[in-house]
Amino acid sequence: MGASIAQTDQVLARIDREELVRLALDLGNIDSPTGQEGPVADYLMTTLRAWGFAPRTVALLTDRPNVLARLPGRGGGRSLLFNSHMDTIIASDEIWVTPRAGDRIFHSAWRDGEELIGVGVYNDKGSMAAWLIAARAIKESGVTLPGDLVLTMVPGEIGVEPVDEFMGPAYVAKEAGARFLAEHGAVADYAIVAEGTHFDVAWTTAGKAFFKITVHGDLNPIYTPFLTRPVPVERHPNAIVRIAPVIDALERWALRYEEAHRYESAGGTIIPKVNIGAIRGGVPYKITKSVGVCALYLDVRITPIQDPLDVADEIREVLSGTGIAAEVEMFAYRRAYEGQGVKPLVEAVSRVQLQLLGRVPGIARSVFTGMWRDTNVFNAMGIPTIMWGAAGQPDRLAMRIDDLLTAARLYALVALDVCSQPRAR
Repeated sequence: MGASIAQTDQVLARIDREELVRLALDLGNIDSPTGQEGPVADYLMTTLRAWGFAPRTVALLTDRPNVLARLPGRGGGRSLLFNSHMDTIIASDEIWVTPRAGDRIFHSAWRDGEELIGVGVYNDKGSMAAWLIAARAIKESGVTLPGDLVLTMVPGEIGVEPVDEFMGPAYVAKEAGARFLAEHGAVADYAIVAEGTHFDVAWTTAGKAFFKITVHGDLNPIYTPFLTRPVPVERHPNAIVRIAPVIDALERWALRYEEAHRYESAGGTIIPKVNIGAIRGGVPYKITKSVGVCALYLDVRITPIQDPLDVADEIREVLSGTGIAAEVEMFAYRRAYEGQGVKPLVEAVSRVQLQLLGRVPGIARSVFTGMWRDTNVFNAMGIPTIMWGAAGQPDRLAMRIDDLLTAARLYALVALDVCSQPRAR
């Protein structure tokens, strides 16, 4: 069951390629690393009002609000929620993450022939633009569907987590975004998190546990001229030196971990990865003494059936084999979820994709299901949720315009399909 052919034609006719390009570039040219999403929210509020919607902000942090809009149905139909995030992956001053942190490609967007270039378009504002254009086309077509269409644009999807002295609102991410929005009224019968999946689908996505691993050197720092060698690494006065075997052991464990905890489900396969994301020890302006403390910060992806305390025990066991005394502290934990009740939504997506592309979607690759996505938030709320979107080119941080146009058409068609279905009670 779905909209009539005439209604479908009316909607698709209003999806304009150049308008989609303009919107994606406008969004991509608003620099919005996590914590600085406010200007994107302002732009979206202005744009949605101009289109005749009645958007509102829902904010835990007033300078980083969620944006929520609805296209109300006439009643009796299933509702569908679209979600994309406003934040991008890197701030210009994060040169210790990448020396290229200030490069234009991370902070702006431009057209290069038949592609749109820039990290903001690639992740995730291109997909956002696609379903926004789809929603506008439905509204302007005059087609009134039985069910509501819910539009959510959120901060804080890209992971920062409070740790050590890095506390407070500047380091809050996911609590302020989709989770806060969903807990304050942004719910629907089904949800689509619009992320690049090469037009495949998934409803199982990884969670994560973050650990701080601390190694201590000698309590009293030793001035460089007084250092003696050789000395066994486990008794070296410098904690930075002592931690070297820990890094090696964790790297060797990481491969065993992903093999042992591979999780296969109908909604996708998770191969949980491990990454040492930061190291702290000493201060660069005073390097004349041995360092008394060094810490590693470990990102461990987890599956829906894993207990983070078991992961912590695994890490402690690995470290015990190094002969290095180390403290293990978990400072963040976010569960993984496998969505339930998604079959009607997946069937609708399959129908429209077969109609438009001549193929039904496959299951998204494990590189996508191994990421944190806001699918976890909505699935945790009991809203059957999938991720589904266009293909991007990660090597170039680019998206093909035709792929975004296809995404807009698909999002419009699936909204027409789902929101035309009667809502069972």
